[in-house]
Amino acid sequence: MGEGGLEEGKKNARRLNAHLVFLDESGLLTTPLVRRTWAPRGQTPVLYQCGRHWEKASIIGALTVSPRRRRVGLYFSLAENRNVDIPWVIDFLRNLLRHLKGPVVLVWDRLGVHRSRAVSTFIRRHRRLHVVWLPPYAPELNSVEQVWGYLKHNPLANFAPAKVKQLTATAYRHARRIQRRQNLLRSFIHHARLPLRLK
Repeated sequence: MGEGGLEEGKKNARRLNAHLVFLDESGLLTTPLVRRTWAPRGQTPVLYQCGRHWEKASIIGALTVSPRRRRVGLYFSLAENRNVDIPWVIDFLRNLLRHLKGPVVLVWDRLGVHRSRAVSTFIRRHRRLHVVWLPPYAPELNSVEQVWGYLKHNPLANFAPAKVKQLTATAYRHARRIQRRQNLLRSFIHHARLPLRLK
């Protein structure tokens, strides 16, 4: 389902007076993402990494748009050295539904976990949850991808944590700050250039 599917999802959200939810997962590595700095020429900063390079934090996030298109929210869940799996996705959806009242139109990709039998059963049992599938290889259409890009290339850039616990705590703190920045959250929606107008 391509952008036409997204257009249909937007119409369904309006017809149902529903929250529009963009959900996606990502990984954060203890190996620092190196970016240019404002250091004086000839004084290049040195990043020392003492943690295990294979350690990571995984994150599930949802960028939500209120039924009247006036407010954008961010919900997320972090875990250390864990891959995104079926129980975690179901638990995240269950908690999300506790926070969002009324119908919910969920927009996400065709990750195997999303299409699993257990997740499909969960969705069928929650009738107020409606799914719109993104087309393959189109991460630019999922607005929450902008959150991951911002998190990795801004507050976490050049950050070399000693332990994965430090990475998780720092990512959590910065994600909480992003939650409080309504203009930034709205920019993530606009950047995806979706057929969606916020008020």
